[in-house]
Amino acid sequence: MTETAAEVSRGKGGRSMAHSPVKIAIERVSKDFTTRKATTHALQDIDLQVRSGELVSLIGRSGCGKTTLLRIMAGLVPPSSGNVVVGGKQLWNGPAVETSVIRQLGVVFQDPNLFPWFDVVDNIALPLKLRGVGKSERRRRATELAELVGLGGFGGSYPRELSGGMRQRVAIARALSCDPELLLMDEPFGALDALTRERMNLELQRIALATEATVVFVTHDISEAVFLGDRVVQLTPRPGRIEDISEVSFARPRDIDVQTTAEFGAIVRHLRHALEGEM
Repeated sequence: MTETAAEVSRGKGGRSMAHSPVKIAIERVSKDFTTRKATTHALQDIDLQVRSGELVSLIGRSGCGKTTLLRIMAGLVPPSSGNVVVGGKQLWNGPAVETSVIRQLGVVFQDPNLFPWFDVVDNIALPLKLRGVGKSERRRRATELAELVGLGGFGGSYPRELSGGMRQRVAIARALSCDPELLLMDEPFGALDALTRERMNLELQRIALATEATVVFVTHDISEAVFLGDRVVQLTPRPGRIEDISEVSFARPRDIDVQTTAEFGAIVRHLRHALEGEM
């Protein structure tokens, strides 16, 4: 980024992550998708470290590999080369994932993927059930998480009875049910209306601070990326490579009014111009 934008992005009263331990390291990760007709180079030599307690936003044009990178980090898609290290342990062992590492991760997608025949508490508690946690304990934990994400009193409701924002809160609570140290989010608010999305941005900050989770957040929305992120990582068009990393050092928790400041506007303009320059 330019010197002016870099100076602006440091802000006032921001927190420094420079001395926090590295929670996840992406080490020279590349990914190719091969069919009988062609090979698509999705990612090339991605190197990135995310520190404990940090919230990092990933942005880039459609098809740049943001979701692919997040899925590699989540243990859902193996890299063609390179590796992901979580808490000092390698996530990938060839095409297989290390179970002990996966247990440190929580994942939230754009679609909440709730089971319609489960109520809110049972949807949140599902990962605990799959791990063999007893019914009373998992329902206690799920009820606690429902309160955390602002769904107190809705534990017995079913997905069809909830708004889009409420369903996404259930998905976030479910991802938090096993106390993940790293929360990976793939455009979780992309399908929500503007006001609900704004509210969820505020809620995510509150939840991240309360749980002390490290968060990697994929979005197409530049303002959302800057509002949420301690850093914003921009990927190039395919094959995705890291083009730019912008520091965003506004103090947390941030309120909506930070978006009206000159400092915020300067970072957004810098990123928008960088993306426009790729056309």
